[in-house]
Amino acid sequence: MVKLQNIESEEIVKEEVKSEKESDSGEVKRSFEVNGKSLEEYFDNKSYQIIIKKPLVITGTLDRFNIKVNVYGGGISGQAGAVRHGIARALVVADESFRPDLKKEKLLTRDPRMKERRKYGLKKARKRPQFSKR
Repeated sequence: MVKLQNIESEEIVKEEVKSEKESDSGEVKRSFEVNGKSLEEYFDNKSYQIIIKKPLVITGTLDRFNIKVNVYGGGISGQAGAVRHGIARALVVADESFRPDLKKEKLLTRDPRMKERRKYGLKKARKRPQFSKR
């Protein structure tokens, strides 16, 4: 689940997008939260941070949204790709004009690769038991 909180307006768009009002001081804290931790804390590798921020950089909305993400399952690389895909989809819900740019960069297409099922007689999907000649 990805929540985008629009800092500039107060409109609420359901799907995964929500807005937040400014505080009394007029200052808004921009945050990027993944599973309750900051982006840098959860994805400590810089390359994953770049992957995740790509939809925001392409649309020029890096400073416009507070982002809160819940992600589970898979490995850290798969989670980074899933967060990027979720952010891209949420941006399209927030503003339909972002769709052509995100589509051109192939950020709205889900990665279709799945784990192959295990077959009987084999140890894993393709790993065979050791061959014995005698």
